[in-house]
Amino acid sequence: MAEPVTPPAAPDKPPGRRLPWPGGLSARLLLLTALFVFLAGAFILPPALADLEKQWLLDRVRAAELASTIADADPERRVTDQVSQRLLDQAGVVIVALQVDGARRLVLPTEPRAIEQPYLVDLRGQNPGSWLAAPFFTLKSKPGSLVRVMAEPRFRQEAEFVEIVLPDAPLKAHLIANFWRLAGVTLFAAGLAGGLIYLSLNFLLVRPMQRITKAMERFRADPEDPEARVVVSRRRDEIGRAEAELDAMQTDLRTALQAKARLAALGEAVAKINHDLRNMLTSAQMASDRLAALGDPKVAQALPRLERALDRAITLASDVMAYGKSKEPAPVIRTVGLRAALEMAAEDSGLTPQGVALETVIDPREQIQADPDQLHRILTNLLRNAREAIEGAPDRSGKGRVFVELRRADGMSHLRLSDDGPGVPARARANLFQPFVGSVRRGGTGLGLAIARELAQGHGGDLALVETGPGGSVFDLTLAGVPEPAPAPEEGEPAKSKP
Repeated sequence: MAEPVTPPAAPDKPPGRRLPWPGGLSARLLLLTALFVFLAGAFILPPALADLEKQWLLDRVRAAELASTIADADPERRVTDQVSQRLLDQAGVVIVALQVDGARRLVLPTEPRAIEQPYLVDLRGQNPGSWLAAPFFTLKSKPGSLVRVMAEPRFRQEAEFVEIVLPDAPLKAHLIANFWRLAGVTLFAAGLAGGLIYLSLNFLLVRPMQRITKAMERFRADPEDPEARVVVSRRRDEIGRAEAELDAMQTDLRTALQAKARLAALGEAVAKINHDLRNMLTSAQMASDRLAALGDPKVAQALPRLERALDRAITLASDVMAYGKSKEPAPVIRTVGLRAALEMAAEDSGLTPQGVALETVIDPREQIQADPDQLHRILTNLLRNAREAIEGAPDRSGKGRVFVELRRADGMSHLRLSDDGPGVPARARANLFQPFVGSVRRGGTGLGLAIARELAQGHGGDLALVETGPGGSVFDLTLAGVPEPAPAPEEGEPAKSKP
């Protein structure tokens, strides 16, 4: 029987289309250089065309103005139609007029014929917008159009302005011819400038960055490879500084990796020695138990000191082996009964009602989200530190209390542990959570709080010293997550209790 074929899952909605973009820095630089050079050329062409049109029209105005002086040379201002037409043809215009004393006067009129309404180009006070738009308006005009041009006079000082009317076909041809010439020159100049810019930037920036990138890639693949070291140039700019800093970083990292390798080898040797030492200490502890059973008064007098020394040595060996792990395993979060976890940790930490006692108002049904084993290690470290601090205080006779309470806030569980011990010494507060330097008591390793805080942070929380002083210390253990509320207690069942 053939197995049923599971239809493929519907593909996710494809992302929006994006413009293709080269990945290499050199290709991007080439593309951006070509784009910016093209934009620069596009900005150059309109002003160049506008200036060409203005100059071409001014040339026609001056030619027409000179022709008008010939017509006015006759005292009786009699110019035959044939001469007038010839002057107009030489100037390339249809009509020439002058504005004198507020009156407009035709100087060289054309033969009577139907003339279409021309469009106006006033050269006397063009603003930048009309100046730039003029050539494009001319190129878009319909065939056979006329242009009416007004300009300041140069040869006819008595006139207020000179006005001519001429066909725009020659102007269009002039603009188109010069457009292609200007476009060719602009593209050539822009291409030359762009190529020089690209080559310069590629030499000054891209190639050094490629060299730095390759050195970083080779160093990442094999830090011991001598060829992976970046070559420091004599440049004094940002590239030179980057090369120098990268070279220094590679040197420091090689030193750190070598030191780490030596420490790893040393740690492996210490772990083996520590394991054997722990076995020997366990044997010594068993021997001390047998000595205690002899009932010799002298042995009984010296035995407590021996037991304390053995306990401290075994604790030190256990903490060093626990901290020597490269990484704590990820916590397996589950719902844990908090009251039971506290009582178990208190028992393993040596808390008793006759000595240092555990007090809490936490309901027996209260639960917390944590890894049971790691939570036990955290609580054991905290409670054992509190007991040792209280027992080590003078005039306390080894009696005291550790009070624990729970509160919830912002999806976090806050477990506050306060004791009535002598407080944390000022010299130990700065490095309280640092391994091997944060010990509070003499002979300690400082690993207990360091391990507890690392485990708490693995739960998405933290461990912090809230306050400390002669009246005691307060630690705040924060763990992420709030379990579902426990069922309501039955009628007559107490909600709170103390051990």
